Amino acid sequence: MLSLNRIVKCLVSNSRTFQTSAVVKHDTMFNHRDTKEDNLDIKFEFSDENKKRIEAILAIYPEGHKRAAMIPLLDLAQRQHGWLPISAMHKVADVLDLPKMRVYEVATFYTMFMRKPTGKYHVQVCTTTPCWLRGSDDVMSCLKKKLNIGVGETSKDGQWTLSEVECLGACVNAPMMQVNDDYYEDLTTKDVESIIDDLKNGKIPTPGPRSSRYASEPMDGLTSLKEEPYGPGFKVRPDL
Repeated sequence: MLSLNRIVKCLVSNSRTFQTSAVVKHDTMFNHRDTKEDNLDIKFEFSDENKKRIEAILAIYPEGHKRAAMIPLLDLAQRQHGWLPISAMHKVADVLDLPKMRVYEVATFYTMFMRKPTGKYHVQVCTTTPCWLRGSDDVMSCLKKKLNIGVGETSKDGQWTLSEVECLGACVNAPMMQVNDDYYEDLTTKDVESIIDDLKNGKIPTPGPRSSRYASEPMDGLTSLKEEPYGPGFKVRPDL
């Protein structure tokens, strides 16, 4: 457990505050502006394979409630295209028989929907308090140097996008980062360099903690629950 002195030292030694966080504010994407990559002249159509997936997804929902499939369909469109252009949002609206505005509202609310071209590998670094106290600034600095891009930028070859994000729900394994769908935890700068090198060489590093521990077990090993659990009722009552 971190002592109070350790926490105070971290706070004093680092000048970055919540007000200067580089986390992208998603309200910047509320207003659409046509670009050469994102305009209505560029048509979007689901692949035949994804059309079959759409049929399976819609079959989950009761009659009259297929609008509930909006997030799965937006995710499907993004996985096919790499990000979410306005023409893809319009296609989802057509499939679900919804006003386009309903789709805009959802696509611009959730930060996992990318509204501009994103690299093949989307590297997201958590910089919320637990990860920050455990060294997320070092992780971020290492990535900037290794990828030669800044936060919110995409490499010229289209391979890498670097983002700073809020809590990803793996605080006990801080510091951590997410690459596409995979979590990499208990990171050191050497771990970060190794992960990036593997990806550059076409290898997929094993997700999870980079330390010796399994999942979120204590760093020093188990201190409780070392034995097989008692059977139902055993030792629960004095007469059993």
